[in-house]
Amino acid sequence: MTRARSGSGWVWVPVARPLATIRLFCLPFAGGGASIYRTWWRGLPADVEVCAVQLPGHENRIAESPIDRLDRLTEALAVQLAGRLDLPYGLFGHSMGGLIAFELVRRLRAHGLSDPVHFFASGCPAPSLPARRAPIHALPEAQFIDRVRAYRALPAAAAGADDLIQLMLPALRSDFALVETYEYRPQLPLTCPVTVLGGLDDEVVARDELDAWSRLAAGPTRFVMVPGDHFFIRSSESVVLDAIAVGLTGGTGGGVT
Repeated sequence: MTRARSGSGWVWVPVARPLATIRLFCLPFAGGGASIYRTWWRGLPADVEVCAVQLPGHENRIAESPIDRLDRLTEALAVQLAGRLDLPYGLFGHSMGGLIAFELVRRLRAHGLSDPVHFFASGCPAPSLPARRAPIHALPEAQFIDRVRAYRALPAAAAGADDLIQLMLPALRSDFALVETYEYRPQLPLTCPVTVLGGLDDEVVARDELDAWSRLAAGPTRFVMVPGDHFFIRSSESVVLDAIAVGLTGGTGGGVT
C-alpha cells in the first residue's frame, strides 16, 4: 500500500494499490471535490484502487475555470481517463456525479473504450426523467446561496463562512448549470450491472426517480436504500462502501433494500 499525493490533475488516488485488479472512479456531487473520497480505500477490498475525480475549479484546482456543460466535461474527462483503463473499472457518482458518470460511459464508448464492470448511481435521479425543480444557476447571488443552503450542498466548514462561500461560488454555479442545462438523448442502455443507492430520508431525490434507472440498464439493477438524507454518503459511509464492495465482487452484503 502506497500513499499517493494529490496533484493538479483530474484523478487523485488517496492510496495507490499497485496490486489492484480493479479501479473505482468516484465523481463528486455539486460543490464537492475529490476529498470526499479520501478515506474510502479503508472500507473497500484490498484489490480495489479508489480513483477520485477532481473537477476544474474545485478544491486544489480552484484557480482553474470550472466547466459548466456536461458534454465538454465528459469529453475532457474521457481523454484523461483513457490511459487509466488498463484494468477493469467501476464508476461511482453521487448526485451530480451520477449524471456525469452516466454520460461519461457514453463518451468512453464513443472513444472505442470499454464499459465499466459495474455502475453505481448514488442519490441521483435517472437522467431520462425531466427535471422536477426550477433551475437556480442564474439566480442573483443572494437567492442562489439561499437555495444552495436549502439543498445542504455546502460543506460544513463553509456553511457559515461567507469568505469560503464566495470562493466556492463559481464552481457551485457551474455545477448547477451543468445539471440544469443537461438534455437527455436516448442511446444504448448500460450493459454492466447497476447499483442504485438512495437515502431513506432524502428530500431531494424521490424513490421513483431512483427506480427509473432500471429502464436505462440492460443488465441487472440492484437498489440499496441507505439511512440518511441526501448526503447519506457521509452519514452512512460504511453502508455505501459495503454496497460497492458487493457490486464489485459479486458477493452478498449489507444495506437496506
